[in-house]
Amino acid sequence: MFRSRSAVFSLALLPALMMPSPAQAGGGDRCGGTLYQLQVSQSGTTAFDRFRFNLDLSAEAATKAEAMQQLNARLERLRSALTPLVSGRITIPAPRTYAIGGGSAGPRRQRATTNVSGEVSKANYDALIQAAGKLPGVNLNGFTSLAASGSAETVQAQLMRQALADGKRQAQATADALGLRRVQLLRINQRGGTSPRPVAMNRALSASFNPDEAPAPRNSVSLALDYCVS
Repeated sequence: MFRSRSAVFSLALLPALMMPSPAQAGGGDRCGGTLYQLQVSQSGTTAFDRFRFNLDLSAEAATKAEAMQQLNARLERLRSALTPLVSGRITIPAPRTYAIGGGSAGPRRQRATTNVSGEVSKANYDALIQAAGKLPGVNLNGFTSLAASGSAETVQAQLMRQALADGKRQAQATADALGLRRVQLLRINQRGGTSPRPVAMNRALSASFNPDEAPAPRNSVSLALDYCVS
């Protein structure tokens, strides 16, 4: 679903160009009138159909060998729970081990850790949280909503059209206020893109997690526009 916020304008008439005179506007274009610079921003959310998940997995034992053995057993159990639910491949980096405890912190032990990441559809979102979150040694490190195929590009194009239209209206309104008629776009400098948004895991696992309550990915477009008003 596409949503847009109102454009934010930052307007500037260059003091040296207030009087009609040739001015270099970049890109080889010259302005024979007033150079008008305008900043326009638009943002909106895009449809999403899946999540990127990241789970931490750990195990502790008296020795490295025992910690690794326990981690591998837990990993096998976690993999079995995730395989029917995930879309595509599961990524598991090489595990690492390190010492914990000792002295006043208690007996010195070894901890083995790794993490598991992949993608899950909206339909399996809650099932994966419930299945993985109840296994020993698993920490739900994060879920991030991902834009549906093609939707980010569609929203980005809509935002671009809206930003350009807003910029043109503002430039025309300024020209009218100055008693001028001609408005020519000389230069566009664009920034923006799609920003995935993480899902906060702040409820008990006994609760159901509704994927539609997750924050949707956000798209943004920011345009720096140079107009020649004459």
